[in-house]
Amino acid sequence: MGVELNHTIVWASDREASAGFLAGILGLPVGPVAGPFRQLRLANGVTLDFAMAEGAVQGQHYAFLVGDGEFDAALARLRASGTPFWADPFHRVPDEINHELGGRGVYFADPDGHNLELLTRA
Repeated sequence: MGVELNHTIVWASDREASAGFLAGILGLPVGPVAGPFRQLRLANGVTLDFAMAEGAVQGQHYAFLVGDGEFDAALARLRASGTPFWADPFHRVPDEINHELGGRGVYFADPDGHNLELLTRA
């Protein structure tokens, strides 16, 4: 067996709100509670395990490869929710998407400031 990413912990000030936010944008169901974590399972079997942070949350970057239909739906949900989004990882080009690598991409922040990315080509 090769090496695969199985899960990663996403620190949050409110694990339910953060998991619910991302699940809502991605159009996925929020997963079960597993010990101290609220899980969100992705299509490739990797889970994001949202955990309550005891102090300030240090923002991280999480990128999600999605199909064109999923991208369109997620972008529509971002717009409908009033969530700001950018074409670049430094949040300098607001209200636009990028067309890197012949695909499309967009960046947005979750409630704790994690820099989230959706891209259609890797």
